[in-house]
Parts: sequence; C-alpha cells; structure tokens
Amino acid sequence: MSATSVLFDAPGPKAKRLYAAVGVGSIVVLLLILWFVIAKLNEKEQLTAAKWKPFLTAEIWTEYLIPGLIGTLTAAAIAVVLSLTIGILLGVGRLSGAVWIRWPCGIVVEFFRAVPVLMMMLFAYALFGYYDLFPSERLPLAAVVFGLMFYNGAVVAELVRSGVHSLPKGQNEAALAIGLTTQKTMRLVLLPQAITAMLPAIVGQLVVILKDTALGYIITYEELLRKAEQIGNFKSNLLPALIVVGAIFVVVNYFLGLGAVKVEQRMRRRGRSAGGPLAPDQIDQTAVAAAAAALPPQEQIR
Repeated sequence: MSATSVLFDAPGPKAKRLYAAVGVGSIVVLLLILWFVIAKLNEKEQLTAAKWKPFLTAEIWTEYLIPGLIGTLTAAAIAVVLSLTIGILLGVGRLSGAVWIRWPCGIVVEFFRAVPVLMMMLFAYALFGYYDLFPSERLPLAAVVFGLMFYNGAVVAELVRSGVHSLPKGQNEAALAIGLTTQKTMRLVLLPQAITAMLPAIVGQLVVILKDTALGYIITYEELLRKAEQIGNFKSNLLPALIVVGAIFVVVNYFLGLGAVKVEQRMRRRGRSAGGPLAPDQIDQTAVAAAAAALPPQEQIR
C-alpha cells in the first residue's frame, strides 16, 4: 500500500473525471468574474492608457513611489529587528523555570497578541505626541514601529516557545547530561534548532510586518499606501496607483521569502536542524566546540 493511499482511497475513473470537470468549471467561473470586473472598470475609464501613463514618468517614482517604498522598508526593518529581539527574549522568558520571569512574560505576550495593531499605533501616536517624546516629523514612524514591534514580538515569542516544545526531549536531556547548564542548553542546543524549525512561520510573520506598515496610513505615516492616495489625488488614477503599489508589495515580499529560504538552507548546511539526525558532515563543529568549552575543566573530553 502506497503512502498516499493510507489516508484515503485512490480516485477511480469517475472521480478523476469529476475532479477534472470541477477544475475546468472553476477556471471558467474565475475567468468570467475577471472579465466582468475588467469590463466594469473599462466602463468607468479606469484602465485607459492615460491612467497608466504617469507611471512611465520619473516624477511619479522619484517623488512618490520610491520615497513611499523607503518609508515602508524603514518602518519594517526597524520593526523586524525589534520584534525578533523582543520575541526571542519573551519566548525564552516563557520557557524559564523561574515563576517570576515566566508569568510576567506570559502576561505581556498574551496582552499584546490580543490588542489590535492599529489600536496600539493610535495609542502610541497619542501618547508620544502628548508627552512630546519624538520630533513631530518622526512621530508617525515611532508609533508605527511601536505597534508592529510589540504585536509581532508577542507572536514571535509564541513561535519560539512552540519551536522549543516541538524538539525531542532527548535534546534537552543529553545537553544536561554532559554538564551544560539550563541557560547554555537553551542558547547552544535548543534555541538554534527551534528557530530553524519555526523559520517558515517566522518569515511569514515578517511578511505580515511589511504589509502592516500600510496601517501607518491612518496616522499620516508616509508609506506606500499614502503615496498611492497622493498619486490618485494628483493624477486622478487611484485604482492604477493601488495596483502598482500592490505589485511592489508582492515583489518585495517575494524577495523577502527567497532570502529566508537561502538563510534556512545555510542554517541546515551548518547543522542547525530541527532535532533530526545529522550526517557527520552536517555537524556544526563551532557549536560542538562551544558546548565542550562550556563544561567544567574536569569534565571536558580529553
């Protein structure tokens, strides 16, 4: 019995014909919907060449799209670094054996996971403005980063905790058996493997950070969505502007995911597996040396 037939029976001739008919029907329906939408947009003259011509000029790119992209990437980059830092710290804190560390970290994580990102941005914008904590030109950026940092940091903390719990218990037991402390076991053995195991989910959260920078539009942050609105008001082509900005987001997110795949492959080549057996050439000799050096002198292997 094949691996695919364990969970369900292989489709017969009638089922295959039914699946093919459903697939063809779905494609036809999607094409009809697409045709209807394009026809309605043409009726409103939203897809004429004149609406798209401004995007062939340097002015639109240098004055609107490129500054908007820089604003989006700036907020996303700062939020990514801070989110990963806070997320790892909170995730490790939730795994701590000390109740006075574990409980506060758990409360912080659950609170910021429950509060909407936009609400945190609005709160930070009002708070920072009331106490004049940032210059007026930096206030929207600070509020956007605040909301993204704490919400996504809480999510990353849960990913880290889930990644550590998904590892075989033998990983922790073996590290403790050779004399590593709990802290060094977490730092040298468990955490690198957990991050590798949860890397696809973490990358997905980084994509969410990049997209959620568009919420800064509400608090006047100069990012891509606000620039699209400005282009639409200036050239009366809001829909094409939104389509172009959406395409920019797709391209940036694609390259972000591609970079993450390269990082994951590099980590796996260095031996940062997710708890599975490693071939001799996959063992991370640096980590082995660090673990051996962490042992008391009398217990180190000679």
